[in-house]
Amino acid sequence: MSNSYAPARRPEESRRPPADPIRHPSGAPAPVLAKRAFILILMTLFVPGSAQIVAGQRRLGRAALRVTFTVWALALLAVVLWLVSRSTLINLLTGTVPSLLMVLGLAVLAIGWAGLFLNTLRVIRPRLLAPGLRPAVVLAVVLAMILSSGSLGYAAYLLNVSRDAIGSIFSGSGPTLEPSDGRYNFLMMGGDAGADRTGRRPDSLSVISVDAKTGSTSIISVPRNLQNAQFSAESPMRKVYPEGYNCGNECLINAINTDVTNNHRDLYPGVADPGAQATLEAVSGTLGIKVQAYVLVDMDGFSKLIDAMGGIRIKAGGWVPISGPVVDEAHGIHGMPTGWIHAGDQKLDGYHALWYGRSREFVDDYARIQRQQCVQQAMLKQLDPATLLAKFEDIAKAGTKVVESNISSGQLGSFVDLAMKAKGQDVSRLTIGPPDFDAAFSTSPDFDVIHARVAKLLAGKSAGAAEDMLKQPGTTTGPLSAAGPLSAGAAPAAPPSPSDFTPVTTTPDGQPITEEMLNQFKRNGDEQSIRDLVATNGQCAPL
Repeated sequence: MSNSYAPARRPEESRRPPADPIRHPSGAPAPVLAKRAFILILMTLFVPGSAQIVAGQRRLGRAALRVTFTVWALALLAVVLWLVSRSTLINLLTGTVPSLLMVLGLAVLAIGWAGLFLNTLRVIRPRLLAPGLRPAVVLAVVLAMILSSGSLGYAAYLLNVSRDAIGSIFSGSGPTLEPSDGRYNFLMMGGDAGADRTGRRPDSLSVISVDAKTGSTSIISVPRNLQNAQFSAESPMRKVYPEGYNCGNECLINAINTDVTNNHRDLYPGVADPGAQATLEAVSGTLGIKVQAYVLVDMDGFSKLIDAMGGIRIKAGGWVPISGPVVDEAHGIHGMPTGWIHAGDQKLDGYHALWYGRSREFVDDYARIQRQQCVQQAMLKQLDPATLLAKFEDIAKAGTKVVESNISSGQLGSFVDLAMKAKGQDVSRLTIGPPDFDAAFSTSPDFDVIHARVAKLLAGKSAGAAEDMLKQPGTTTGPLSAAGPLSAGAAPAAPPSPSDFTPVTTTPDGQPITEEMLNQFKRNGDEQSIRDLVATNGQCAPL
């Protein structure tokens, strides 16, 4: 019988690192363990589940990789939809059920990804690391979790905020809007329901007409004091006022909302806002086009939206007063202004932007219309993707307090896609008043003339002949022009001007205009001098 026994292991062999330190880290040198730890963290960050596969946890790793590859495939599909059919993708993101599923899915993915990082930390086995390296590895895992799971969780939160905003602003259901003569026509109303007012009066009325294919846009402004407004043929109010809204000087177009809300609500069974719908029908009949939907902006909450955006930047052509209380109701005379918005380049917060678009002391409604259009244009220009993403939550929450619409949320995708096509294109404009019509025109309007001018404007835009329209009198494009002839008691307005106008900051003799100068004229009762100095405050351009 022979004695056989294994040879003794050499000391250097007992210290040899394992063949696979990823799966079997025990005994591996410190540099290898450090490298292994950070590689596993990066694998979990960029390919969730891959760290578990290489570490030997195949069941968990395969399940995580299936989810990872599914998410990548869906992301690729979203990119393809964005390139091929943006409206379909946006409808999915804004739809009630799909967006809810996405919120839940993102939340589950965030929790699952966080769980994978905790599992990766267990696989790393921090006790094997050098004591000084352990805090760095734990910190790296925490930062990676914030970058990955935190981002998904925040995305789920923002998507839920947008769901709430869309649900509050837009109707959940409703008929699909079809283009009329190749265009979508939206009525934008600036509503005011102050404590001293009855109901919500739209003091600003503008129709935004967008070509359904190209996004080419025109804005038609209707003065709030337009009389004898014509209701469209299908309007229930046409039976009440077959010859137009002609009950006297009080029957201005902006009084229709309150009148219908208080006296004719029964004519609109099942309509959420009869006053807004009736106003839409009056604007349709007055302009001779079919306005399909309205968006009502509550001016009381308007300043919150501007503040959420971080303010707007404009170039103001003249000084604008922040008016004091009315002291002479019959003549519309206010007390001492509480402040002034200076001429020149300005960044306005919500409070001052609201006053800039609302003030009409020392000038007339038409100067105010130009400033309102300028504020709208500045908001659209400055609400870029960076601003929207950085301040999305504040903007969305402010929007629920500002905007009401009868647009169905099911068509948001199509309209957002149109808005993206329209962005950057020139906008043609027509005002049913100065500078395109005489100031007295709104008192006794000729609707045949209005219909012809509107048809000519929209036909030119639809045919791609915007440049030719520029040559026609009464049509302007680009930055807003000043108001034209004024009614009695108001300052004479400047003629239409391009965006390179020079703000009026000095008196005719070269003396700088200051708040103290304007207030002193007011104290002296010399309002005409103020009118002369602020006559150009209808000029405005977004920066």
